[in-house]
Amino acid sequence: MNERHPEEERPRQAARPAAVPRHIAIIMDGNGRWAQRRNLPRTRGHEEGATSVREVVRECSRLGVEYLTLYAFSIENWKRPRREVDFLMRLLGTFLVRETKALMDQNVVLDAIGRLDDLPATVRRKLHDTIVKTRPNTGLRACLALNYGGRTEIIDAARRIAEEARAGKLDPAAIDEGSFRRYLYADYDGEPFPDPDLLIRTAGEMRLSNFLLWQASYTELYVTDVCWPDFRGEQLRLAVEEYGRRERKFGALKGK
Repeated sequence: MNERHPEEERPRQAARPAAVPRHIAIIMDGNGRWAQRRNLPRTRGHEEGATSVREVVRECSRLGVEYLTLYAFSIENWKRPRREVDFLMRLLGTFLVRETKALMDQNVVLDAIGRLDDLPATVRRKLHDTIVKTRPNTGLRACLALNYGGRTEIIDAARRIAEEARAGKLDPAAIDEGSFRRYLYADYDGEPFPDPDLLIRTAGEMRLSNFLLWQASYTELYVTDVCWPDFRGEQLRLAVEEYGRRERKFGALKGK
């Protein structure tokens, strides 16, 4: 009898049809409004939103999406009431511990971008542990944007470039789009993520909210009135179907 290696038992990611985005980014909005409409505390909306994360990760894996970036906690979110921020940090820590097994079972790699050093020490430790455990996986790469801001990302990249130029390691005249993006969060610390093909925003707001400002230059936008706690596999498939009906020209003329 042939012995099976552990990696052979991991589920294979589905083949990605041409109409399925390679990289989906999501602004997960509406947890508070979902709760308020049901006369529930805002924390209940965040808890239900964590379930949506689980369902969307599973559906992306099933569809063959290669990259998923979730806007989980922004730089601006620190301005919320202290009690809510503390709850969100505890929920994040609990989610990371609870979902590690599911991520392993689904062959998902977890990553994170943002000013991660400013997160609470307990959260940083749990995040690091989950990232390390899932690193050998070969399926969907799911990235949490934590303590993240698009402008902050660009500023941090500019600072690193300036430091290397001052040290004589970089010729400023040689900087172009390709070299600049290597200093962005998603490229600086590991294997580069491609720009998102599709950016989904829930709860009906028509703005980027400081999310992936550099990377989303030619990203297709999809806005739904559905609040994040109600956004599950079916809603994701509707967004992907809409994406499949669009023609991406990247500034060129049709047929050119």
